[in-house]
Amino acid sequence: MRKTMMAMMVGAALASGVANAQQGKLSDDTLKIGVLSDMSGVYADFGGPGAVLAARMAVEDFGGKMFGKAIEIVSADHQNKADVAKNITQQWFDRDKVDATFENLNSAVALAVTALGAEKNRITVVTGAASSRLTNEDCKPATGIHWVYDTISLANVVGKAVVKAGGDSWFFLTADYAFGHSLEKDTGDVVKANGGKVLGALRHPLATTDYSSFLLQAQSSKAKVVGLANAGGDTVNSIKAAAEFGITKNQNLAALLMLVTDVHALGLNTAQGLYLSEAWYWDLNDENRAFAKKFEARNNGKKPNMNQVGVYSAVAHYLKAVQAAGTDDTAAVRKKMGDMPINDVFAKNGKLREDGRMVHDMHLFLVKKPSESKGPWDYYHHKGTLKGDEAFQSLAASRCPQFKKG
Repeated sequence: MRKTMMAMMVGAALASGVANAQQGKLSDDTLKIGVLSDMSGVYADFGGPGAVLAARMAVEDFGGKMFGKAIEIVSADHQNKADVAKNITQQWFDRDKVDATFENLNSAVALAVTALGAEKNRITVVTGAASSRLTNEDCKPATGIHWVYDTISLANVVGKAVVKAGGDSWFFLTADYAFGHSLEKDTGDVVKANGGKVLGALRHPLATTDYSSFLLQAQSSKAKVVGLANAGGDTVNSIKAAAEFGITKNQNLAALLMLVTDVHALGLNTAQGLYLSEAWYWDLNDENRAFAKKFEARNNGKKPNMNQVGVYSAVAHYLKAVQAAGTDDTAAVRKKMGDMPINDVFAKNGKLREDGRMVHDMHLFLVKKPSESKGPWDYYHHKGTLKGDEAFQSLAASRCPQFKKG
C-alpha cells in the first residue's frame, strides 16, 4: 500500500510538472499590452478608442488569460507628438512592465517607439503608421513589426492603378512629416516607373485648417492627378476643400491613404469616384461582416476600418505566439510570430518576415456613387486584389541594415 501511495504521489508530481511546462511561465507573472494611439485628434477615427476596443476583443476572444493569469491592457493618447509617445512608452516599459505595444499610429511616433522598443528589448507592433522607413532605414527587426500597410504598398496599389487609368501627371499635397514624405516619394517612384511624371509637391503641417493656398497651386500645376499624401482628418478636409474650389471638375484626386471611416465622414457625394487601397473591408465576405457586426455594436454603430482590424489581428497573433513559446521572452515570442502563419479575419496566409514586415494581400476599391449604395457603410466597389508579394517591397530590396548584416 505504501509503495502504491508513493507511486501515485510521484505520478501526480510528474503530471503536474508536465502541465506546468505546457502552461508556460510569464517573466513578471503578468502579460501586459499597451495600445498607443491618437485618442482625440486628427487620427482619432483612424485608430483611437476603436483601436483599444479591437485589442480588447482580441484578448477576449483568446480567453482573457495567459498561463492562468489575466491579460492586462493599458492605453494612452500620444497627441501625435513623438516626445509624448516616447515618454509614455518608456514609463510603460520601465515602471508598468508592459510587454509589448500596439497601434503606435503616426509615423514620427512609430519611429520613436520602435527605436525605444529595440533599446528596451520589447516588441512594438505598428499598425496605423505607414512610413516604409520602419522596415528599411529605421528598421528594428528583432523587436519592431509593421503590420497593416506601408507607403510602398499604398503606392503600388493606388498609384499604379491611377496611372494605368490615364492619370500620368501628378502633383502631391503632402503631410509634412515622415509618413507624408515617404508616401510622396514611394508613390512618385511608382508613377515614374509606369511612364508618368511628377510635376511638383507642396507640404502642409499636420492638422491644417486652411488648404486654399496649397490647392490653388496644385490646380495651377495642370496635373491630371492631385495625389493626397496625407491621412485621417487631413485627407477628409483636403478633399472637402478641393470640392469647394471646383478642382475635381478638371483634375482627379488620388487618396493614397484613406479608410472607410474617412469615406463615412466625407459622405458619398464628396468621396464618390475616388480610388483607394485597403487591406480589409467589412463587406468583402461573411467572416468580415460578422466581425464588423460585433465591433460596431460596441463602437457606437461605427464599422471598423482596416487599421482597427489590424490591431485585433496583431494582438491575437502576439498572444498565440506567447502561448506557443511558453514564455513572454521577447526573442522567443518574436521567433514564434515569424514561424506561425497569420490566418484570421484580417489576413489569410499572412507572413511576418525577418525584416519585420507582415506581408498580406491588399485591395483596390472605387468609392461608389450615392445612387449605387444600398445603405449605410456600403461604400466600395472592389476593383481587384494585389497579392502580398506584389504589393509590398521584396525582401531582396530591403534597405534594413540590421537585417542585411544577418
